[in-house]
Amino acid sequence: MQKPGFTDFERLSAIVQASDDAIISRDLNGTITSWNSSAEKIFGYTTKEANGKHISIIIPEEFIAEEERIVKKIKNNGGMKKYEAIRKRKDGSRIFTSHIITPIKDANRKVIGTSKIISDISDQKALYAAIVNASDDAICSKTLDGIITSWNFGAEKMFGYKKEAVIGKHINVIVPQSRIKEEISVRNKIKNGKRVDPFETIRLRKDGGEVNVSLTVSPIYNQSEKITGASIIAKDISKRKEIEEQHQLYTEKLEELNRYRDDFIAMASHELNTPLTVIKVNLQILEEIMQGDENVSFIFNSTRQVNKLTDLISHLLDVSKIQAGILRLNYESFDLKILLKEICRNIHSSNPSYKIRIERTTKPLIIHADKERIEHVISNLLLNAIKYSPDLKEIVVKPSIKNRHLQVSVTDNGIGIPKKDLEKIFERFYRVQGIPSTYSGSGIGLFICSEIIAGHGGEIWAESKLGVGSTLTFSIPVRKVY
Repeated sequence: MQKPGFTDFERLSAIVQASDDAIISRDLNGTITSWNSSAEKIFGYTTKEANGKHISIIIPEEFIAEEERIVKKIKNNGGMKKYEAIRKRKDGSRIFTSHIITPIKDANRKVIGTSKIISDISDQKALYAAIVNASDDAICSKTLDGIITSWNFGAEKMFGYKKEAVIGKHINVIVPQSRIKEEISVRNKIKNGKRVDPFETIRLRKDGGEVNVSLTVSPIYNQSEKITGASIIAKDISKRKEIEEQHQLYTEKLEELNRYRDDFIAMASHELNTPLTVIKVNLQILEEIMQGDENVSFIFNSTRQVNKLTDLISHLLDVSKIQAGILRLNYESFDLKILLKEICRNIHSSNPSYKIRIERTTKPLIIHADKERIEHVISNLLLNAIKYSPDLKEIVVKPSIKNRHLQVSVTDNGIGIPKKDLEKIFERFYRVQGIPSTYSGSGIGLFICSEIIAGHGGEIWAESKLGVGSTLTFSIPVRKVY
């Protein structure tokens, strides 16, 4: 005995009638077989007027063939399909609609018709259109043959053509002659379903002026998922391009000025070396003549200053070579232990108040590197340690071989380096801020050291604690160890 209440059919009919979407069914010949109340509201036909009529009463003539292709596909494949389409009301006005179409089957699973759920998306489309028209970007569409089919206000502003003047015209009205092949290539990619990555190019304004644009091109599909055209979003990048060009010009100018500077440094350094050599020789002669004279100290001071100036010129020449990329390394095999002793002896003779101690190592230190450049680095680290150790304390040099890398550390008990400056002391012309002027330098020595070590494929770093001292270390790969 059936329970009282609604039957499944009645319940389903109530749901169909209460839906805000039009729910319509038709047979394979196109005859409408059902028509709910929302279909009446959306299309203007009563159920009595619609039932038994051909579905073409709500389909614009140019879309009827497309509708039948979709139904045929549903009949053959039996699946559900979603798409958007333009439909017409009883009063002839057109609306944008979203469709979900499914097959209707008989008891033998044979497709005998279709059922559609249709939503009116005209308001949504109008919102999209308003957004598109309000965009500062040029947004337009074209057929696969390049005929313009839509043109927003952003396109009018960017290219100077009113919508009425370009719709129906070929897209080449905004394509420079030199870019026609590019446009054809993009269209062919769209036709063949290939991806078109966003790209930068040039397009033409109505007044003949060029505009730099970034283009995004996407395919447009019809109800049968066939590509029928392309949508284009063009963003004006003229300002960005102008900035890039200015930056490029600035960079080129700066490089040119750097070349002039390096050439000047190289020339000036070379020209200064000759008179300095003459001055140094004359001072040495005067020193011999004035042996025992109470005024010989003036000669010593003058010689020391000439040596400083000679070192500065040598550093400037090295910087010039580094900047020009011509600081070449001459590799040879040598005993680092012997080299360290020579360096420490020479520096101690000029700075007898300082004790320089080399930590012993049992491993051999015969390596393959640029001996002259490595000597320059070690000497510079030692002189740097002396400069920043005013209390005449001990300086320790520690050489070692670790994992086929030569490592040399120079430790002092000086004033130390602020933490914020540790990573910057190897930069060109960088000088630690806030230290007394008695410790000031050119900011070149450690930069040259870092470049020499980098040229050997190694690294250099500093560790320090204010008021305690600093350790500067370099490490280079050893090509040969004996």
